[in-house]
Amino acid sequence: MVRMRDSADAPAPEAYGDAYADSYALLLAAVPERTRWSFRERMLGPLEEYDSSRQAELLHTLEVFLSCSGSWSRSATRLHVHVNTLRYRIRRIEDLTGRDLGTLEDRVDFFLALRATRPASTL
Repeated sequence: MVRMRDSADAPAPEAYGDAYADSYALLLAAVPERTRWSFRERMLGPLEEYDSSRQAELLHTLEVFLSCSGSWSRSATRLHVHVNTLRYRIRRIEDLTGRDLGTLEDRVDFFLALRATRPASTL
């Protein structure tokens, strides 16, 4: 018979140290560099091309939007733009990438792609 462990017996989250806090870094570090770069390019390449050809700030807008947990008002304030301008930029990001920033799955993919731009040694 298998006995389930009491939650009092389980180690506290602090026992995992920094690795527990930055679980996305562990995930990315475990993925081969070529795969990380391919994923990053697929997710962010269209935005980088658009930004460079039009002197736009879609990549920066995406970073701010995600760091504000998708809050329209906080993102617009941080970007110093009107909320309608932010909505236009987010729509453009979605059109260029075929992703929907209204879904958690796509937000997580963008979050990971943005973090995948750093070499594994600095994750």
